[in-house]
Amino acid sequence: MARQHPPRFLKIVDDAKHRVRETSVDAVKARLDAGEKFVLVDVREDREFAADHLPGSVHLGRGIIERDIEGKYPDLHTELVLYCGGGFRSALAADSLQKMGYTNVISMDGGIRDWRERGYPLEK
Repeated sequence: MARQHPPRFLKIVDDAKHRVRETSVDAVKARLDAGEKFVLVDVREDREFAADHLPGSVHLGRGIIERDIEGKYPDLHTELVLYCGGGFRSALAADSLQKMGYTNVISMDGGIRDWRERGYPLEK
C-alpha cells in the first residue's frame, strides 16, 4: 500500500515533475536487459540501499547527491536515471541536478516499489 504523503510535499514533487523527464520501470528494465549504457542512481537513504537495490545501481542518497555528483560524474551530459521508493524523491533530485546543469537526467516513476511488484531482480 502506498504511503500517504503530506500535501505540501506532494505540491513540490508535482512542481518538479513538470520540469523533469520520467521513464517507467518497464522501460528501465528493458534498457538494462538490452545492455544500454547509462548510470542508474539510487537516491534512497543508506539503510534502504543496503537492504536491496536495482542491479548495477550506484548509491547517491537524496541528502548528498548535489554535493557529490560532480566528483563522480563531472560530464554534464552523462545519462543519469534516478530512482527512489516510488518516484517522488527521484523527481526532486532530478530537478535539482538539472538546476546544476546536468542535461540528461531521468526519474524512474514508480521507483523500486513498482520494480519489486513486477518481480524484477534486486541486489543486496
